[in-house]
Amino acid sequence: MKKILNLLFVAWSLSFMAASCGVQYPAVKAKYLILVSMDGFRNDYTSWYETPTLDDMALTGCSAVMMPSYPASTFPNHYTLATGLVPDHSGIVNNSFWDPEFKKKYSMGGEAKYDQRFYAGEPIWNTAGRQGVRSGVVYWVGSDLHVNGKDPDYWFPYDNSNLLTYRKRVDTLLSFLSLPEPLRPRLLMIYFDEPDHTGHGFGPEAKEVGYAVRSVDRMVGRIREGLRELGLADQTDLIVLSDHGMAAVSEERVISPAKYLKREWYSRIVYGTPTFIYSDKPACRDSIVNALKGVEHLSVWRAGEVPAELMYGTNPREGDIIVAPDLGWQFTDKPKHGGAHGYSPFDSEMQVVFRAEGPDFKQGYKAGSFQNIDIYPLACHILGITPAPNDGSLKNVKEMLR
Repeated sequence: MKKILNLLFVAWSLSFMAASCGVQYPAVKAKYLILVSMDGFRNDYTSWYETPTLDDMALTGCSAVMMPSYPASTFPNHYTLATGLVPDHSGIVNNSFWDPEFKKKYSMGGEAKYDQRFYAGEPIWNTAGRQGVRSGVVYWVGSDLHVNGKDPDYWFPYDNSNLLTYRKRVDTLLSFLSLPEPLRPRLLMIYFDEPDHTGHGFGPEAKEVGYAVRSVDRMVGRIREGLRELGLADQTDLIVLSDHGMAAVSEERVISPAKYLKREWYSRIVYGTPTFIYSDKPACRDSIVNALKGVEHLSVWRAGEVPAELMYGTNPREGDIIVAPDLGWQFTDKPKHGGAHGYSPFDSEMQVVFRAEGPDFKQGYKAGSFQNIDIYPLACHILGITPAPNDGSLKNVKEMLR
């Protein structure tokens, strides 16, 4: 909180100096955009659990089912939301992977995530900053990683040992909007790690997940209340979404790699959903494919042969062979019980909630489904900035706009 108070003090000081120097600013109402991410929030959680805030937003604004990009996991999809690039193009192809060029493993909990070479595309806070629009971000994937050597105007390092509570995250977000207008960000983003964490531990249908869902719903309610208190509700578009859903898994639905693969066939495996197998020997690649081909509840693809609708499989970081278990199955020798994700975005269990309200959105409008790559061009449109090259399209979500 010291950092926050210092930030506010500096901001007010700069505002005072600008005023004393006779700087004049136009008396035009600014427009603000807030993006809220609730990790692992399945679309159907709003029908399973108590979500009064999200239910109200469906009446006052727009609701839809949003499809994540493949694979449906946290780091690739948050970075996709920020850039409009599918993971195959953004470079963040999963939560963990090996880069054969850098000879380096990337993981969301490792030091390699600070290596700017891993990140392609332009995050929206960089797009905004390049065009004179300030941004304030509270814990969004990529916001503390100095992508292309740049950062949001206001941001926080994601330090697991010293994370802000949910209430303080919301208070911080609202404090950004309390800054003098010349220093106030117009793009604001905030991240909550629930109900993902609880969903992994207990599975999507557990009562504990219901408590986590209710908690993040309350935080969205605090944001809405804060906007009203600041008098900015009629100038702010609020978008609430998620990165991926959650599916139930158990030790009974497991395919053991050791049962099918010989160690000499591959140089490296990075396990996950999907799993990446790296092999320097073409003949061994054939052996791997032949050993796994036909295994029930398992899809096996060579690089470049992934079904086109997944928009995946061309990035060398995904290995020479990609192994994808069916929904609810695990390809591992260390199975887990509870919940998991990473599966196809066409599985309804991986699809996520979407709510949006504000001056740019229709009221009480239920839209069709769309892909999360469309969020980046939508956000740029709302902010009045020109998007960088991306895989999304405004036309896919334009029906929701007034």
